[in-house]
Amino acid sequence: MICSRHAWLVLPGLLTLAACSSPPPPQSTVIVQPPPQVQAAPEVAPMPPPPPHAELVPPPPPTGAPEVWQPGHWEYTGMPGNPWAWEGGHYVAAPPGATTWVPGRWAQQPSGGWVWLEGHWA
Repeated sequence: MICSRHAWLVLPGLLTLAACSSPPPPQSTVIVQPPPQVQAAPEVAPMPPPPPHAELVPPPPPTGAPEVWQPGHWEYTGMPGNPWAWEGGHYVAAPPGATTWVPGRWAQQPSGGWVWLEGHWA
């Protein structure tokens, strides 16, 4: 047992030991998020696209994953003399849970111009 006269000698040592057992400071967590994708305004074609090309659809690649043929379509380039370029079709892999491919299409706007609406899974 410590005599109360000598307790003042032991007290600083106990306080030092108590300080050593304090929990470490909390660790900070850094979350890195990619910058938001800026979607460009769709280019508006002043006239409808030409009729689509006929395409020979090749057999799907042997990947084993479900894939759907996306037909080719016209892209508006705006180049004088030849404002349209053909973009050939290709296979599109189905993401998990997707069941239906909605093909892209050209749509006329109320202003009279035409915009390409990308195909997507639904």
